[in-house]
Amino acid sequence: MAESTSALYEKLQSQKPQVNLARPTVGRMWLVSLCAFMAVIQSSLSDGFFSLLIAFSAVAAALLAEFLILYQSGRASQLKNGSAVATALILALLLPNTISPIYAILGAVFAIAVVKHSFGGLGANWLNPAAGGWLFIRLASPGAFGKALEGSPLSLLAESLSRGFANPQGSPLGILKIDSGGVFAQASNLDTVIRSFFNDTVFSLTGAELPGGYLDLFAAGAPGIIADRGVLALLAGTIIITATQVNRAWIPAVWLGVFAFLVRLAGAFVFGGAWWGGDMIFALSTGGVLPVAFILAADPATAAKSNWGILGASIAGACLAFFFRFYGGEAYGAIFAVLVVNALLPIVRAFEARHFYDKRSGS
Repeated sequence: MAESTSALYEKLQSQKPQVNLARPTVGRMWLVSLCAFMAVIQSSLSDGFFSLLIAFSAVAAALLAEFLILYQSGRASQLKNGSAVATALILALLLPNTISPIYAILGAVFAIAVVKHSFGGLGANWLNPAAGGWLFIRLASPGAFGKALEGSPLSLLAESLSRGFANPQGSPLGILKIDSGGVFAQASNLDTVIRSFFNDTVFSLTGAELPGGYLDLFAAGAPGIIADRGVLALLAGTIIITATQVNRAWIPAVWLGVFAFLVRLAGAFVFGGAWWGGDMIFALSTGGVLPVAFILAADPATAAKSNWGILGASIAGACLAFFFRFYGGEAYGAIFAVLVVNALLPIVRAFEARHFYDKRSGS
């Protein structure tokens, strides 16, 4: 007798988060933690290791909350699966490097105790715990979050736009060079040397030219979320994630491809440019886009189960991220996009159960 749709849906919901992945959950968690920690280290090198303090505070709080909850239910041995550490480090990536560690602690406890375990633990939550912890901090203390980002490239850019500054080429970096109080006015010698090397080798093959200032942006000591300040290390981490098959590699490829296309197509208008003038490099390397694409959007625990569902969620998330950031005035629109897509997950899985799995069962 064919299973009912509700039974199939329950079976679908109960699948482990590592389904269809080459690497088990424990390995995935520790590899993601390693990649996130690399970005934390890069950010720490230019802020007196305050980024490291934020990350350690989040990890300690997450481990304590996880231990108390698991111990209460007799599952303390599950602490070694690394999910609490991964959640805390991902949360740290999304936080400003100058915010008080108290907020990292509160966000980590909320992520573990409320978002993760109130829905049944690892693999049962429909919302990514790190993104949920970030949202809690952002909404509970918007003043502290905003104050911690004062002087960051995205904050300076927003202030410039509010004063009517524009760039005919639609370049956000061009605006920062003109109206950033001298922070990005002139490229450093290191930026000039490395830019010249890439322009003479890689970019010369395509006839393109990399403008000055990007390396300074990536390695700047200016405030910002830790992921943006550690973007070079994060790029290396994404290579590790892809090479070790932590997640399906095509998910971040689709997400970033759609987002970059939209930025190139219509991302210059807000900065005073025209069609096909959007700055993809700036957009991809700021606003937490990389951890969203490679970690949050590709998280199997908070994703659809079918490839078609995952593809649709990736495209929708990238589109929302673009509109939230460029036309919604939200610099970290990529993170909000993940939260919206996660919120739709129960509906997506119900649709999958009815239209994909129910048909396969012959009912």
